[in-house]
Amino acid sequence: MRPLRTFTVEPSLPEELAPLRDIARNLWWAWHGEAQNLFRRLDPNSWERSNHNPSAMLGEVSQERLLTMARDEGFLSHLMRVYTDLEYYRNNQGWWSRTYGPGEPGYKPDVAYFSMEFGLTECLPIYSGGLGVLAGDHMKAASDLDVPLVGVGLLYQQGYFRQRLNADGWQLELFPRNDFHNMPVEQIQNEDGSPMVIHIELPTHIVHAFVWKVTIGRIALYLLDTNVPENSREDRHITAQLYGGDHEMRIRQEVLLGIGGVHLLRALDIEPKAYHMNEGHSAFLSLERIRHLMWTEKATYEQAREAVYATNIFTTHTPVPAGNDAFPMWMVEKYLAHYIKHLGMTPTQFQRLGQPQFPGKDEPFNMTIFAIRMSAYHNGVSELHGQIARSMWANVWPALPESEVPIDGLVNGIHTLSWISHDMAGLFDRYLGPGWHEKPADQNAWDAAQHIPDEELWRTHERRRERLVAFARRRQREVLVKRGAGAAEIATADEILDPEVLTIGFARRFATYKRANLILRDLERLEKIVTQTGRRVQIIFAGKAHPKDNPGKDLIREIVHTSRNKAFRRSLLFLEDYDMNVARYLVQGVDVWLNTPLRPMEASGTSGMKVAANGGLNVSIPDGWWAEGYAPPVGWCIGAGEEYEDLDYQNDVESRALYDLLEKEIVPLFYSRGSDNLPRKWIAKMKAAIGTLAPMFNTSRMVRQYAERYYVPATAAWETLHGNDLAKARELAAWKHTVSQAFPKVQIESVQDHAPDAPSRVGERLHVEAVIALDGLAVSDVAVELYFGPLDENGQLMDGESIAMTHSADETNSRYRFVGDMPCQKSGLMGYTVRVLPSKARHDPMLAPLAIWA
Repeated sequence: MRPLRTFTVEPSLPEELAPLRDIARNLWWAWHGEAQNLFRRLDPNSWERSNHNPSAMLGEVSQERLLTMARDEGFLSHLMRVYTDLEYYRNNQGWWSRTYGPGEPGYKPDVAYFSMEFGLTECLPIYSGGLGVLAGDHMKAASDLDVPLVGVGLLYQQGYFRQRLNADGWQLELFPRNDFHNMPVEQIQNEDGSPMVIHIELPTHIVHAFVWKVTIGRIALYLLDTNVPENSREDRHITAQLYGGDHEMRIRQEVLLGIGGVHLLRALDIEPKAYHMNEGHSAFLSLERIRHLMWTEKATYEQAREAVYATNIFTTHTPVPAGNDAFPMWMVEKYLAHYIKHLGMTPTQFQRLGQPQFPGKDEPFNMTIFAIRMSAYHNGVSELHGQIARSMWANVWPALPESEVPIDGLVNGIHTLSWISHDMAGLFDRYLGPGWHEKPADQNAWDAAQHIPDEELWRTHERRRERLVAFARRRQREVLVKRGAGAAEIATADEILDPEVLTIGFARRFATYKRANLILRDLERLEKIVTQTGRRVQIIFAGKAHPKDNPGKDLIREIVHTSRNKAFRRSLLFLEDYDMNVARYLVQGVDVWLNTPLRPMEASGTSGMKVAANGGLNVSIPDGWWAEGYAPPVGWCIGAGEEYEDLDYQNDVESRALYDLLEKEIVPLFYSRGSDNLPRKWIAKMKAAIGTLAPMFNTSRMVRQYAERYYVPATAAWETLHGNDLAKARELAAWKHTVSQAFPKVQIESVQDHAPDAPSRVGERLHVEAVIALDGLAVSDVAVELYFGPLDENGQLMDGESIAMTHSADETNSRYRFVGDMPCQKSGLMGYTVRVLPSKARHDPMLAPLAIWA
């Protein structure tokens, strides 16, 4: 039965407790321990029942309890201390304002950050895993640094699924409904008090969406929600589940995120100058940006594209081809036919924007390629992933050597204060100084970790391991009760794990390439490791498989079955329903973090970074971030990055290498104790991990790099190209049209060098001259380059580099002579060639396919 009227009931807080409401509405509390302790102190049971949700618990705490706490001077002092800290945080400038200036009064965001998921806190379940947690940490660091950034995403009615395992260990999915009015989100309203609604035009109808706001420190995240009465049932389900539904549901979500997200910002009178796409899900935002400029500035598609392209940033996260969304063209036309028409393109022309340079038959429309073609800046999420991404997407730039494909590697990080334990943070306050968390990327601050007394560091870490074991036992007991287990089985929950035993953690999405069962490959050998008298080892697993990934679910079931084996009953545990809360207990409490992906299929990974900041050690395949982070003093490496054609053989080799590390290095080092029972050498590695890895692998460093490499130049490009009625954009589009028409006629007529008969010596230079026929183009329209390097066994240039050749003389009939000197910097077989590029190709990589090679 539908109600006559709806309204929101808010908690009735005594005046003395009014600041609680302000604190609860700002997710600043999610990374400040004193703020969390404040809510825990208000009502510990409600804090846990609400899944650490201040917005919900304030409505749940009894009025009697609120009145009692309003008279508690200790609590009120705690409240005012936290509120004062929040006010200080909000009202003081950060790194961006100190570096680039605070902007005008009423300053609005310069950068829009779009992501399909955001992992900010467990009580806002609009994330599924690493991509979302990275996006959440990105937002928190942007707030800390005072970057003028706004986030855009979707608010899911059910979010990602809750995990339950049946008696056989098979994963089941539950989809509890989110109650937005008891979550840390605020619905945006019009001036008359009615809900703001965004309208997204599709070829056949209009989709409507509510707008919700999440306040994250100094910045905001806006979320779209299609559960609007005016929508059809089908459209109301667009934001039902994160990554739910079929392929067609995915494209509808991506249209909503990209196109609807731009509409949302415009409705809020927010006009960012740069747009950052976190994965290709939001790439359709380029279409709405271009369409709007064509309409408001009376510009052509090419002219509007120049202003949009130069101000888009694209980050790719997956080296797995199947992880990059691609849609058949009929589906793209079904949802975007009107945009194709608005842009003045044919479906075939539009389709080429989402395909490699030379598409195969029935090539789908790839969202990653489309995002690349619409962005001036591209990056992977580690140095190794940057290399892999250049290889994966080299077909977008077939005229460039793979090493020159314009995709950077910018390694991920973690928001340190969100993931470090309160105990460890207190220890750092004492020995690194109370301002360490304001400069988490400052190496000088972290160097002081070496001066933490061994006794204090070890005692702090042992306390966290004890809490992890207590949490795991409590969680396992709850699981067994819900499953209807007998009393005897439930009682075993209090016996699993040991708070004084070497504890290994493995937690992530359960996909087969992550090889959660690699350590289970030889159970007889593993049994000896985990049961050795006086040197026992225990392993805690956690993670979810995608609902449609049955091989991933089989991995979970294999671990559960192994844990029920008598030999492993006390030392192996699968923790059900992995989320950010479980993750915190694990990364703060384990001694060793295990990571065994198939190299190079992990783009970055960040869980191991969280462990290192808490003093834990990593043992990992050298993939993702560990390829950059590993050094013998800070952890262990499984193999040296070898890649095999035979997967079964590879699993054998790497599992044996892992067992060897455990038997010969990790376990002996952990249990090597002096008369004071302290593992001094282990503690030395903990300090090395903290001091070396924490200042590098954090989002403060990461977001500053995004700002300096991409955000600042992109916003400057917007001001240049958008100003004066797009004058510069129109000029640039005209130049590109002229050059692209003429470039196929450019010819390299001759190349000569003055090579001596004998091989050149290291340090000498080889003089090269080339005559280029430009067929009407000006010398300023082209860049002539000498490309050189060592040769591989097939006589091909490898790891080449280029230098500019200079115009030295005019020949006849639009022919020009260029000269350059090739430095002979290395011994061995070397080679060179000459190429001609449009002069602006370095700034616009999409011009690179026009390259002419000798």
